[in-house]
Amino acid sequence: MRILLQLKSGYQMPALGFGTWKLSGPNAKEVVKHALAVGYRHIDTADHYGNHREIGEAIHESGIPRQEIFLTSKVWRDSLHAQAVQSVIGRFLQELNTDYLDLLLVHWPNRDVPIAETLGAFAVAVRRGNVRSLGVSNFTIDHLREALTTGVPVSVNQVEFHPSFNQRALKDFCDEQGIVVTAYSPIGRGADLQLPVIKALAQKYRRSESQIILNWLLSHNIAAIPKAADAAHIEDNFKALEFELTPEDLAAIDSISPNNRRLVKPLFAEFDEGGALSFSKKLFALAATFLVRSFL
Repeated sequence: MRILLQLKSGYQMPALGFGTWKLSGPNAKEVVKHALAVGYRHIDTADHYGNHREIGEAIHESGIPRQEIFLTSKVWRDSLHAQAVQSVIGRFLQELNTDYLDLLLVHWPNRDVPIAETLGAFAVAVRRGNVRSLGVSNFTIDHLREALTTGVPVSVNQVEFHPSFNQRALKDFCDEQGIVVTAYSPIGRGADLQLPVIKALAQKYRRSESQIILNWLLSHNIAAIPKAADAAHIEDNFKALEFELTPEDLAAIDSISPNNRRLVKPLFAEFDEGGALSFSKKLFALAATFLVRSFL
């Protein structure tokens, strides 16, 4: 099973990561330490999760060299102006007790802030050595098209992705653009574990339903960041790397009809694929793009 994915930044990202949403306080530190002890080397967090310090402590106490760990964080949608980006990156590094982030993502798109301004600030952080790779999260194809006009290389798009919400068109577009898709909520918050195809394959391979889904994602070169809070689930998920589904069984999961129902859709989400910017905002975004390119 392939465990490293090549990013357009030139760096590699472990395909199976460990998600930390809703983990907080001392428990977050102990859970992440256990994940690292099991073998995870890709830790995903975000400013909005409020657990940077605990994750930094877990990494330090694990004894694992920092360069062996791929660390991702995300900038919340109210901090996407250039000046705010520069400020929060410094805070991220301090809280995580690290000199650099392996990957920095725009957590959610915000049409009130030109993406060119945000990615331009991200690119400055890359040049300074504070960030190695950059990307986005919860971006639709329309959002990605706009981001690509900036000329700033986008390595990753982290989105909801699981068998019953298979975003095939988005994955195809990302493949065409050399953007790695990372799946959050990869087991559909538990609902996809009950799908008949998944249960049948779990019996066939004598593997857990979660391992079957994670293996399916990894086989399609989609990174996955399952979250687990107890030791048994953390260890079970990591075993998804131990086997390979046959092409026929991969196709069987591919054929599951997506229900097109998002599990993660906050009120501020911009998932309307046709949600075009107003003419004035388009002009503003275009002007910001030219301004950013003059500094790249």
